[in-house]
Amino acid sequence: MSRMVLIVDDEKTIRWSLGEALTEDGYEVVDAENGERGFELFRDKSPDVVLLDLRLPGDDGIAVLKRIKSVDPTVPVIMMTAYGEVGTAVDAMKSGAYDFVLKPFVLEKLKITIENALEVHRLKSEIAYLKEKTGSHAGFRNFVGQSGPMKEIFGKIQKIGKSKANTILITGESGVGKELVARTIHACSHDEQRPFMEINCASVPETLLESELFGYEKGAFTDAKTRKKGLVELAEGGTLFLDEIGEMGVTLQSRLLRVIENKTFRRVGGLQDLRVNTRIVAATNRDLENAIEEKSFRKDLYYRLKVIPIHVPPLRERKEDVPALVNHFVERFNRELGKKVKPVSREVMEALVRYDWPGNIRELKNVIERAMLLDAEDEILLDHLPSEIYRAGTVRTSGEEAAHVLTSFYPMTLREMERVQIERTLQQTNGNKSKAANILGISRQTLREKLKQFESPDASGSR
Repeated sequence: MSRMVLIVDDEKTIRWSLGEALTEDGYEVVDAENGERGFELFRDKSPDVVLLDLRLPGDDGIAVLKRIKSVDPTVPVIMMTAYGEVGTAVDAMKSGAYDFVLKPFVLEKLKITIENALEVHRLKSEIAYLKEKTGSHAGFRNFVGQSGPMKEIFGKIQKIGKSKANTILITGESGVGKELVARTIHACSHDEQRPFMEINCASVPETLLESELFGYEKGAFTDAKTRKKGLVELAEGGTLFLDEIGEMGVTLQSRLLRVIENKTFRRVGGLQDLRVNTRIVAATNRDLENAIEEKSFRKDLYYRLKVIPIHVPPLRERKEDVPALVNHFVERFNRELGKKVKPVSREVMEALVRYDWPGNIRELKNVIERAMLLDAEDEILLDHLPSEIYRAGTVRTSGEEAAHVLTSFYPMTLREMERVQIERTLQQTNGNKSKAANILGISRQTLREKLKQFESPDASGSR
C-alpha cells in the first residue's frame, strides 16, 4: 500500500530531488512551494508524513506546523532546516514536530527518519485503537448515537456512574450494543485500574460456568490441582458483566442471587463464605418475564437484577443513528486497515438508512468492514453493499423518513428540497399528478417539467 509524503519547501530543486527519490522507494509524493499551499494540500490529501521547511515565504514552518497539529495532532512532521537554525528547530520539536533534519541531506538518513516516523505513528494508532476496542476507561468515546432513545441511555449511564447501584439489567436484541453499554457504565463509574470481567453465559456449559464464576478449591474435582479464583472474586471492586443471563441454569441463578443479596459466595468445593463487593451488570435478548412463566428464570433474581433497567432499542427504531455509526466505522476501519476511504456519498447513505438492519449495529459494522476490506479502494459504492440492502423490494423506510434522517448530515440544496416535497406529495396522492400539482400550487405542465429535470443526470441534486 502506497504511503503519502507531503513536501513543503520553497526550493524547487529540493522538492523535485526528494520527490524523485521517495517515489522510487514506493511513496506517493505531493509538494508545495509555500506554507499556505502546503496546508491546503494537507487538508485535502491527508498525507501520512510531512517534510516541512523551517523557512518559507509568508507563514514560516513553525506557524504551518501549528496549523497542521491543530487539525491532526498525530501526523508526524519532520522539519528541514539549515545548520544555523538548529535552535529554532528545537523549538519546533516543542510545538509537536517529530524530528528535524539538516540541509544538505544525507538521503539515506532522511529515509530512515521517515520510516521511523511512520512506524511510531502506526504503533501509536494501534495502541489507541486497542484501548478504544477494549474500552479502557473509554467513557462515551465509543458510544455513537444522537437519537432520542440513545440520549436517554446516555443520561441514565451518567446517573449510574454517580450512584452506588450494584445491579443493572440491559435488554435488547442481539447486536444492538449491550456489551458497549456495560463497558461504558464501568468506565463512567470506576477508575481505570478497577477490573471489568465478562462472560457469555450461553457459550459456556453449565458445569464449567459454575467454576468460571465462583472459582474452586484444590481437590474440588479431579482436575482441580490448585485453587482458582472465579470471575466474581476477580471483579472485586469493579464490574462483572454477565452476557445472555437468560441462558443461565436455575441452580446457578440461586447462587448468583446470594451474591447480590448477601455479597457472599463460596468457591466450588469450599466451606468458607467469602465477601465480595462487585457490581453485577447483566444483559439478555430474551423476554425474561416469559422465561419466568416458563419456570426457566427465577422471579426473585429478575427483580433484583432489574433495579436499574436499560433497554437498547433496535437500529430500525433509531434510524437517526445510522449515518453517525457509518462514519464511525469508516474512520475506525481506515485506521485499522490502513486505508483512506472517503465518507460515504448521500446515495450510499440513503440505501443504508432505508435498510432495516435485522442484525442491528453488529450487522452494520460487518457490512462496512467487508466493503472496505474486499472492495472499496477510496470510496464505498452501492455495488459494494450486499444486494438486500439496496434492492428496492427489501427497503421499508420511506423516502421522506430517509430524507429527514440525512438532512442533518447532508445539507440539502433548494432543488433537493423541492424534489423531496414533490415526491412526498405524489406519494400522498398515489401518483396523481393533477392532484399533486393542485396541492403544490403549480400547473400540471410545470410539475411534469420539474419531474423531467429530476430524472436528468445533469440536474443538480438528482439521484
